[in-house]
Amino acid sequence: METGEGRPAVAATLRALNGALGRPAALWVKESGARNLRHRDFLAPRAALSAAFPEGQVPGDIVAGVTSLGGPGVLTVRGCQETPAGLAVQLRRPEAFRRLLGSPPSPAPAAGAPAGWVVLHCPALRGPAALRLRHLRPLLLTDHLAQLLRAQGVSVCLVPALPEEGRREVLQQLRVEWPCGSGGSALSESVSALKRALGQCPCAAACEQGPGTAALPEDVICKVHLKSFVEQQGLVGYDPNLDVLLVTEGKLRSLAELQQAVLQSPCHALLQAGGQGSCCSIVHVVSCEEEFQQQQLDLLWRILDPGAHTKHLVCGPVKVTNSSSPIGADQYFHPTVAWTEVIDSLTVAAIRFEMLSTAHRSQVGHSISTKGTKSGAFVMYNCARLATLFDTYQRAVERGTYPPLPPAAELNYSCLREEGEWLLLFNYLLPFPEVLQQAAQLPAPTKGIRITANTETVCKFLIQLSMDFSSYYNRVHILGEPFPHLFDQMFARLRLLGAVRDVFHSALATLHLPPLSQI
Repeated sequence: METGEGRPAVAATLRALNGALGRPAALWVKESGARNLRHRDFLAPRAALSAAFPEGQVPGDIVAGVTSLGGPGVLTVRGCQETPAGLAVQLRRPEAFRRLLGSPPSPAPAAGAPAGWVVLHCPALRGPAALRLRHLRPLLLTDHLAQLLRAQGVSVCLVPALPEEGRREVLQQLRVEWPCGSGGSALSESVSALKRALGQCPCAAACEQGPGTAALPEDVICKVHLKSFVEQQGLVGYDPNLDVLLVTEGKLRSLAELQQAVLQSPCHALLQAGGQGSCCSIVHVVSCEEEFQQQQLDLLWRILDPGAHTKHLVCGPVKVTNSSSPIGADQYFHPTVAWTEVIDSLTVAAIRFEMLSTAHRSQVGHSISTKGTKSGAFVMYNCARLATLFDTYQRAVERGTYPPLPPAAELNYSCLREEGEWLLLFNYLLPFPEVLQQAAQLPAPTKGIRITANTETVCKFLIQLSMDFSSYYNRVHILGEPFPHLFDQMFARLRLLGAVRDVFHSALATLHLPPLSQI
């Protein structure tokens, strides 16, 4: 591979295409449907051209500039022509296959300062010992988001630490990795410091009890006027019903643990040493049913620590029908825990996809689907089909039926002419790094305390990949007759599907799902 080519990328190509048109607005779109990809890979729609150029006519020298695009990460253009739909570009597809599949893996980035530090707080783990379905969704979302952020080089701290053995067992069944520990003396010192801060806080007042008033819990320390604080600070996004909060020892302990997570961040240590580091972000991942209580805790933290700036990622409800009592997370998983390892993996995949394939702010149902093409079971099934394919090929090599797969750089990628092969490369292999980046983004809101995240991106990506891979795999015979004149095409297809397998494995890793090796 020539020096400077770099890994081809959709984003880099789109930037180059927009630059060639000389317009600040993004005019080009990437095609994704099989029907349009038969004729073009990128399109500058006619309506966008009409707004950018007189009568929508693109000058000939600009069209020539599009055809001769180049640079690191930019896919090579085969042709550019005016069509009724707009300005259409088709790529040199064999070269795109060669650049993506024929190059060695990129070296791991050198260790250095973290790309950022995020504290992910899951209040659901502070509740009763038995997890409910409304707790399960933010928990799985937090776990997935942590994996996505780490894949982008971001340091992540999960709060709170877990002391309960029973709950830890449920998390292990769901393959959720969560820290445990009690906090020790440092946490106790932080709680004491917060109590002292409360004593000097103008928003805090003693809880006076007179005749006829309800007895307060023994651990209540004082009361804090939240509403007046919100009004004085001009804060937006908080529930207008927030008024007076009874501060307990438990609430201060929760705050102390969050403070400890911030103070122990690598970025904080780097700043203390005089270096440069990214700001620490605190995100509360909370169900809509418990958002009010989390806003109370958030305001208490702001009162006691003016430097605390947190955001809330709120999950929509989990709809439970035909149930006379709340369903626990352990019951959700229970019917299959005694089955084989394969069924166990499929069960976890089904639960995770049910909870995570819907945007976090939307409602999901509690019923688990294992049928059709949009379930976690279907994704795992196709991952297992790939494992079976390569196992079958390896055993055939050992028997002498096929020769071993040659080095990737020596393969003939011009053999990859089937429609589904370009679909797999252009829609999945090329944009996969960008999909992970998009899924891990935590955008800062323009106002208020809520943020939204693209946490459904990876599940939807895997579902669509599984559908297109399955269609291709059902249509094309990969391991053909052992004739030498057929080996070039078989080798190129195996290399392509090996890359698809790697994408499956990497995406499933963000969900803490090990790939299946059998079906």
